[in-house]
Amino acid sequence: MKIAVAATTDFAKVAGHAGRSRRWLVFATGPDGAGQPERVELPPQMVFHHFEGDNHPLDGIEALIALSAGEGFLARMRRFGVDAVLTAERNPAKAVEDYLADRMSGPRPRPVGALICKAIDLFSKHK
Repeated sequence: MKIAVAATTDFAKVAGHAGRSRRWLVFATGPDGAGQPERVELPPQMVFHHFEGDNHPLDGIEALIALSAGEGFLARMRRFGVDAVLTAERNPAKAVEDYLADRMSGPRPRPVGALICKAIDLFSKHK
């Protein structure tokens, strides 16, 4: 199983704004858990918010973890068969471990951020 985690600019922590994230840590999991992640840095035109088409660098992931994402992004990931989950966990390896153990911490409330995401979703071509 491949799990992509939205990452901060230094790849050290889980990031929010999954639809606009350019940096990702991709964990390949197996019977022994997750190994060392592969760092993936997307060019601007490949961020999910702008991407249309085939052959995305994150093709083949089965799950995606981030601090935040809009409903439009989450719905789009579901259409692609990707289990997109939001968490308050900032450590990428721990977030993956929690996901695999089915004990994810829920996301932190972000009333202003959620409102902004809803407004962006209204005008998004990805619905």
